[in-house]
Amino acid sequence: MHFAIRYLTEYRYDHDVTDNLNALRVRPATTSNQRLDDFQVRVDPESRIGRHEDYFGTDVLEFGVSRPHDHLTIDVRARVVTGEPVEPPDAPWEGTTSAAYEQAAGEFLLPAPDEPDHPMLEELVTLARANSPLKTLRWVSELIPDRFRYEAGVTYVGSTVTDLLEGGAGVCQDFAHLALILLRRHGIAARYVSGYLWAAPQDGGSDSMEVETHAWIEALMPGAGGRGEPVWVGADPTNRRLAGESHVKIGHGRFYQDVPPIRGVYQGAAGAQLHANVQMTRLDPQASARA
Repeated sequence: MHFAIRYLTEYRYDHDVTDNLNALRVRPATTSNQRLDDFQVRVDPESRIGRHEDYFGTDVLEFGVSRPHDHLTIDVRARVVTGEPVEPPDAPWEGTTSAAYEQAAGEFLLPAPDEPDHPMLEELVTLARANSPLKTLRWVSELIPDRFRYEAGVTYVGSTVTDLLEGGAGVCQDFAHLALILLRRHGIAARYVSGYLWAAPQDGGSDSMEVETHAWIEALMPGAGGRGEPVWVGADPTNRRLAGESHVKIGHGRFYQDVPPIRGVYQGAAGAQLHANVQMTRLDPQASARA
């Protein structure tokens, strides 16, 4: 698939603010299944933008506006080509104990610092294990939406897995965080992924649509036969499936706090009104769902 993406963020402040420092993680990644053909970012008021990779390899764009201003606009545009991943290996559990697997897994095997001590979580951990790591990944992507409703407004960006367990509903970020715990508890390395999702209906729809930033996970599968090189495999527990060409990856980390799209601070007592919009357009409509 070939996408044009525009991510427009606008802040309006009650009064002038200064020293507005921001870090953006909005640049689509280049991977074996994804190619970034073009990327532009403009900010108003104008500012010089620096770029570096963070610890996990995600591109970070940083800028600051020191002079007084009453608004901030961040206009991000990208063109991305995606393809379907190859069929993942369905290796036995023994592959997760090899030295090659543990080296590739690194900190993505470690438990989250705020992992709750909750009886419902223990029940889900028991239910989550299947006959192989890949089957477990597929099953977790079904188990979570079977048990919890997707409902916007029930949780917020700072919510915990405990909030999801006790509230019975959440959004993609919450589903991803729970999936990470379930997989890591069974010795499967897993990481949080931030990006965009093309969610047009399969039986028709527009070639351009408003979407939101999306969260899913990647789990490390042992190589073929349990002896080959381990492979990261994307899975989307919000949508009950493995990640595919409709997923556009920005970056990954241990959890959301490692890959927020925008993080910033400013000096001043003014409040801020935020408006954000993500527009995705398919540039290969001859292959679109409505064709």
